[in-house]
Amino acid sequence: MESKFRHLPSVDKVLADPRLQPLAAAYPHDFLLDLARHQLGQSRQAITAGQPSPSLDEIVEAVKQQAMALEKPSLRPVINASGVILHTNLGRAPLSREAIAAMSAITPGYCNLEFDLASGIRGTRHTHIEPLLCQLTGAEAAFVVNNNAAAVLLSLTALAKRKEVIVSRGQAVEIGGGFRVPDVMRQSGAKLVEVGTTNCTYLADYEAAITPRTAALLRVHSSNFRVVGFTQSVAIEELANMAKQHNLPVLDDIGSGCLLDATKFGLAAEPMPQQSIAAGSGLVLFSGDKLLGGPQAGIIAGKKALVDQLKKHPLARAVRIDKVSLAGLIATLVHYLKGEAVSKIPVWQMIAAPLEDIERRARDWAQVIGGAAKVIEGETEIGGGSLPGSTLPTRPVAITLRGATPMALAQKLRQRDIPVIGRISSNALLLDPRTVLPEEDQVVSETLQRILS
Repeated sequence: MESKFRHLPSVDKVLADPRLQPLAAAYPHDFLLDLARHQLGQSRQAITAGQPSPSLDEIVEAVKQQAMALEKPSLRPVINASGVILHTNLGRAPLSREAIAAMSAITPGYCNLEFDLASGIRGTRHTHIEPLLCQLTGAEAAFVVNNNAAAVLLSLTALAKRKEVIVSRGQAVEIGGGFRVPDVMRQSGAKLVEVGTTNCTYLADYEAAITPRTAALLRVHSSNFRVVGFTQSVAIEELANMAKQHNLPVLDDIGSGCLLDATKFGLAAEPMPQQSIAAGSGLVLFSGDKLLGGPQAGIIAGKKALVDQLKKHPLARAVRIDKVSLAGLIATLVHYLKGEAVSKIPVWQMIAAPLEDIERRARDWAQVIGGAAKVIEGETEIGGGSLPGSTLPTRPVAITLRGATPMALAQKLRQRDIPVIGRISSNALLLDPRTVLPEEDQVVSETLQRILS
């Protein structure tokens, strides 16, 4: 073992190798020194584990690869052909051209984020978006933070710390990624009071649980699952009316932020913030990057007295939205204001895309591939914790290539400069045009030609 360690080159010998001189000219000495020491440390661990001592050539090449990997960003754009529109792992909602332009315009220099141009004194970032949200939802006031989990945490902390919040047992859910309602409530300092059962909760259950320590009633939309069969839940109108009699607010976490009627597109009904506001909810909480179709954000809309409490809370600063996301969200909301969401916002373009258009694009892709591909019937999922079990008909391209497994083909597509992400089903690689922007078709075709040649 000791003789194997002796074969390892010194740090100085590695750094003096001519093959590292181009890197030495481009990077600080300490950077390369750290990489060389790290690689030699890994080599010693490998030798200790019984592996042979690597050569100088191997160590130098490993240092070069480490430098290249750090220089090349791992966060890259991809083409989503998976058949899931709001793919959480792929960044959820793609943005409209107008939203991208607004974000690009605000990024390079200064802006009046918290500066009142009329008076010349300090302003607040919320004035740029609050009127839009109030107009679209019917709320008295609105407030935006960096995501919906932050919106829930801030609301509970500001309104119910060291007090009780009543929730249906069937709504004490895990949204995803370990985000659990009971855990968030515990973090906020509020005490969870569960009522009803997993499948049935009645208005009387809520009313019986109200005590002098009750601060609010919380409704949580089951955004990523469905309970079917013998079920009973309380409509938001009933809950809000009863809460009003006890002078309590209802906090309605509706999740996706769907401002359009999903049933008009052949989908199941999804809670809409304007409906919840009209029903009497104190606060409605929803995401900006799901069915709303904008950048990541948590939107809070509702009664002015409640929103004002949130704005003044110290936690509000810790979870506030940044200027770039704010610009993109404003541009996205303007699409709804102008009645052009379906034609401008990619999420709704995908949902509303006619099946014949999708089939035509799929046949174009299949023609590029040749005999290894065929267009089949399929279903596109909405995804992103929205409309669970609700799908749209689609026409994916199924690729089966002799001598290459679907997994191997999928890996080849992922290794391109612009990765194409598909899904594997029935021993074939499927690519769904519904989740691919039409302007990306050329890239998909060229990628398929290169891979299959």
